[in-house]
Amino acid sequence: MNVGHTDGPWTIAQIAAEFDVTHRTVRHYEELGLITPERRGTTRLYHRRDRTRLHLILRGKRLGFPLEQIRTIIDLYDAPRGKASQLEYCLAQIDDRRADLEQRRRDIEDALHELDSFEARCREDLDRLR
Repeated sequence: MNVGHTDGPWTIAQIAAEFDVTHRTVRHYEELGLITPERRGTTRLYHRRDRTRLHLILRGKRLGFPLEQIRTIIDLYDAPRGKASQLEYCLAQIDDRRADLEQRRRDIEDALHELDSFEARCREDLDRLR
């Protein structure tokens, strides 16, 4: 998965290539304060912590979590209870997300059944008109 050297720091081009995102995406997460690369003049240098955070951000996005929830999950790691509070929060968010997705699946299944019924009626009406 890693592009270039493995010990860091990494440039924005290396980070973007590694995670298959645009430079603009990386800068967006930086503007939101989700990652905080070191600045050397106009060059951004990303360290292991930034890579880990970017990985977590992208995983959260794939799972459908909004950026503010992702921020909370990531920031909880630095909280006094650290990993325990982060995991407790994650589990609660996972439960909520799963319930939302299951409801969406039921809604989609209902819509598909309704479309099937409507299609069948349309085909019957068309057959009668022929």
